[in-house]
Amino acid sequence: MRFLVGLIGADVGGSLSRPLHEREATELGLSVHYQPVEVGERPAVAELAELLRVARRLGFRGLNVTHPCKQTVVPLLDRLSPDAARLGAVNTIVFDGEAAVGHNTDRGGFADSFSAGLPGAARDRVVLLGAGGAGAAVGYALLDAGTRRLSLVDPDPVRAERLATMLAHHFGPDRVGLGDSGEPADGLVNATPIGMTAYPGMPVPPERVRPGMWVADIVYRPALTPLLRHARALGCRTLPGGGMLALQAARGFALFTGHRPDSSRMLRHLEALLTH
Repeated sequence: MRFLVGLIGADVGGSLSRPLHEREATELGLSVHYQPVEVGERPAVAELAELLRVARRLGFRGLNVTHPCKQTVVPLLDRLSPDAARLGAVNTIVFDGEAAVGHNTDRGGFADSFSAGLPGAARDRVVLLGAGGAGAAVGYALLDAGTRRLSLVDPDPVRAERLATMLAHHFGPDRVGLGDSGEPADGLVNATPIGMTAYPGMPVPPERVRPGMWVADIVYRPALTPLLRHARALGCRTLPGGGMLALQAARGFALFTGHRPDSSRMLRHLEALLTH
């Protein structure tokens, strides 16, 4: 079977989602062509709406969605999965007949990666950097896994307050609030693009990372961001973003094709891609 799928977002030309999907399709005897589509840092809603219309007309089975479109695209869709509706963010769109259906596989991808990569890590108090679409998925996953107090940090106070309100609605106001990247915490998660090749640097001052805490990053390229390198030098347990990428991609692959991928194989393939 043949499937045409794509990815929309900023700086997507070097995304590893394409080889991840196409390689797994080959392993399963399928044919997937995965086409990245660059939309820039500030895509207009009308531009995204036209892109969806064209993709459907060209026979795309669906689209992955990344920064900065995960929240902007929501009003353009006909239906949302329960996860996407709760989070107000979409990273996977499936064209089902005349309907464009939004899904969110980021939450499950991060939860699976966290469980495998940081087993037994304390998570009573966690600082989350970034209140966009990825931050919403990570925050939901952490609270769902038992975090007692999640502190949100974002340069846009309106966006941070919006996410805090959404998460508090589901988990209670005592478990979520606006915070500071330097406050005491068991762990720190970067859910911003800072650290990517196109957005170099660290999302917090180095002194905000302290020995004894764990540090996770959703950025996967480079595999070890400046934040993770600094944390490792301090002896912190770390979680790179590659696991989340591969495991959310596996969930998306199943939505696009109706075939169950081998998640472990996709993780191994990603490791090989990052190594080379």
